[in-house]
Amino acid sequence: MTKAELIEKLQKSSGKDLSKKVLGEVVDEVFDLIQKSVKKEKRFSYPNFGTFSLRKRAARVGRNPRTGEEIKIAASKTIAFKPAPNFKGSL
Repeated sequence: MTKAELIEKLQKSSGKDLSKKVLGEVVDEVFDLIQKSVKKEKRFSYPNFGTFSLRKRAARVGRNPRTGEEIKIAASKTIAFKPAPNFKGSL
């Protein structure tokens, strides 16, 4: 599903006369707040959906697939998602 499809479905299911522009701004703000929460508090949890959490990856040695030469991969941060049991069970 794309952002445009999400906004369209929200518009149809809301039963209210909300414009796509307003709904787009709301969707953008929701995801911005999730991003800020994960960055600041290291996690964001939404009941019956799941939890986004910040994870750290250690530095490691990898290989260039073309040459086989070893390369150093720097430590980094990433986002992990763990679905809630209800959500996971419905898949």
